[in-house]
Amino acid sequence: MAATSKRLEGKVALITGAASGIGECSAKLFAKHGAKIVIADIQDQLGKAVCEAIGFSNSIYVHCDVANEEDVKNTVDIAVATFGKLDIMFNNAGIVDSYKARIIDNEKTDFERVLSVNVTGVFLGMKHAARVMVPARAGSIISTASNASNIGGVATHAYTCAKHAVTGLTKNLAVELGQFGIRVNCLSPYAVATPIATNFLEMDSEAVENKANLLANLKGVTLKADDIAKAALFLVSDEAKYISGQNLFIDGGFGIVNPSFSMFQYPESL
Repeated sequence: MAATSKRLEGKVALITGAASGIGECSAKLFAKHGAKIVIADIQDQLGKAVCEAIGFSNSIYVHCDVANEEDVKNTVDIAVATFGKLDIMFNNAGIVDSYKARIIDNEKTDFERVLSVNVTGVFLGMKHAARVMVPARAGSIISTASNASNIGGVATHAYTCAKHAVTGLTKNLAVELGQFGIRVNCLSPYAVATPIATNFLEMDSEAVENKANLLANLKGVTLKADDIAKAALFLVSDEAKYISGQNLFIDGGFGIVNPSFSMFQYPESL
């Protein structure tokens, strides 16, 4: 397929957490490939700015707290009322709690707050997307998971639990909705310098990328939010028409190796 072809021509995509980071990059890329975009977020000013960048004829902004079912239901209904259908649901909104190394120092309220957005929010997005996709017998649902969906020790307890749950929801829903021709997948990125990451680590983007590159398995390349958007574009496009129930890792092999063994370490002089 030619690089200039529009892979989402005629599609309607709803993206949560689309006012910044991976969601913003995905919204702009999906629009570039012909999709009409519904930007759902709680960052109103940033969300409207993304709409302006895309063009108001091809996008709308809806204030949506994904942990609130009425907000999610309303956003899906607005998407259908505005553009006539919903082809793509990208459950991307997420938060992270403060880092506390010991579980005894973690607060129940913080744990539940993370799960309310990162798990319940994904569940609600899936539920209301399915509500309109099942009658249409078509659609693609994707969600942002994380390297923490597969391995321990790379994120907080709450965040790790949440991302494991996203993969479970993805598999279950892929089974349920397959009979209607609806595909369900998720993406698991390695560390990327999004606003969430920079705030969590209290570093600027360059420092986050330098730290990530130092620990990365794949050297000589830096993971960007746009790389995640490109993976999302593939999963929701017809190029992935027979891919469902999968967790696509965009991590340069980080999650498959135990670096402590260092079996294949070349000499530095090479």
